Amino acid sequence: MPQNSLKNVAVIGAGSAGLVTARELKREGHIVVVFERENQLGGTWVYTPDTESDPVGLDPTRKIVHSSIYSSLRVNLPREVMGFRDYPFVAKKKPGRDPRRYPGHKEVLDYLNDFGVEFGLIGLVRFGMEVGYVGMLENGKWKVSYRKRENDDVFANEEYDAVIICNGHYAEPRIADIPGIEVWPGKQIHSHNYRVPDPFRDQVVVLIGGAASATDISREIAEVAKEVHISSRSATSGVPVKLPGYDNIWLHNMIEAVGSDGGVNFRDGSKVVADIILHCTG
Repeated sequence: MPQNSLKNVAVIGAGSAGLVTARELKREGHIVVVFERENQLGGTWVYTPDTESDPVGLDPTRKIVHSSIYSSLRVNLPREVMGFRDYPFVAKKKPGRDPRRYPGHKEVLDYLNDFGVEFGLIGLVRFGMEVGYVGMLENGKWKVSYRKRENDDVFANEEYDAVIICNGHYAEPRIADIPGIEVWPGKQIHSHNYRVPDPFRDQVVVLIGGAASATDISREIAEVAKEVHISSRSATSGVPVKLPGYDNIWLHNMIEAVGSDGGVNFRDGSKVVADIILHCTG
């Protein structure tokens, strides 16, 4: 590449998107800096038992936890389709690795670390650096303001020819709009803050959602919960249906409203008094 075509590029985020972006930019000869707010790469694949201070994720001042990974999570795609084109996601015969075709989340993180080492990306990453502002300057370049995440209130500024945002969206939960929720006395939580089933022991849980996380979590908490009631758009029978193979999971259609008595009323005409509403709504 001609010298005058080289660009100084900032990449924000060192998850899977940020790493492959840095790899391609580096391959083309550009000068790359990757800003990563955490102290390791991997993005959403970095599991932590920590959860946010607001379990629903609506409070803008809450302590934000980036990852939505729960302890038991396994991928729902075969590893053969998850790898980068020039670095396949193959099972490695190393201690602590997961050779299954549908491995657990740690195997994905290990793969991303392997990818970073293989292509010399680790040295491009500034760990523990949180970007607070990106904006275009009059000279056509981009201003990036960043700080040390843990203990620095002062932002440093740098200029780049281009900025690529790779920080994902999994830390911004979507919550179902439920009539009467302001007077409902139970607890709400978003699946972003779900880690293990123990907090649901002996509870009556209404779980909203019908996608992968709802399927995983409903089966897992059913092992300890008193009852699990799944509210899903895909439920079209018009009556509650017990899930085959389970004694304590019922499938309902959408929630009509909730009340101050703890009741959750479904559009199929049924009602349960629930302790927890769990939003698996993306």
